[in-house]
Amino acid sequence: MTEKKRRNPKQARAQATVNAVLEAAFQILEQDGEARLTTNLIAERAGVSIGTLYQYFEDREAILAAMGQRQAEATRERITNIILESPETSSMRAIVKAIMSGIAGSPTTRIALSDALFRTRGESVLSEQHAMFFDSLSGRREFGFEMTKETAFVLTHAVICLLRSAAAEPELKLAPDALEDELVLLMDSYLAAKAAQAYPSAG
Repeated sequence: MTEKKRRNPKQARAQATVNAVLEAAFQILEQDGEARLTTNLIAERAGVSIGTLYQYFEDREAILAAMGQRQAEATRERITNIILESPETSSMRAIVKAIMSGIAGSPTTRIALSDALFRTRGESVLSEQHAMFFDSLSGRREFGFEMTKETAFVLTHAVICLLRSAAAEPELKLAPDALEDELVLLMDSYLAAKAAQAYPSAG
């Protein structure tokens, strides 16, 4: 028996249904946690039938992954806008803020969305984030050195993986503002070291 093809929400009404499902799932995650998240409860909260929900999503995992994907895309768009609006003065802090605020919700919600995205998309998730970050940094002349893929890889994975670890360890009670300062320091220090390496002062 072939699997029923999922509908592609191109029309406004269909998109509104998808939005309602994703918003309902987010609310349940925030209020009750992942253990209580079921497709029946999501459909009830969204005000749609379970049959309608399954027209767009195969299961709960697909809903979680779609939520994670939507927030990842919002992060990429936010960083792109930062670079386009002020390419010469966009600060590293603005980019860090965009990444930190890219996934909404409590630490447990962020981990649930991130894990689902990794389970369904695999390592391509990090590759996409790396490509986004590389594109946003590669044209920055003020760095004073060539932004190679290797350098961007270190910067990308350092920030993303550290934030993922922070969300996975809520017991550490890391202060968001202080963590932001540390990440900016990490990135700025690394970039400064790269610039010094490219243009060492005369001995």
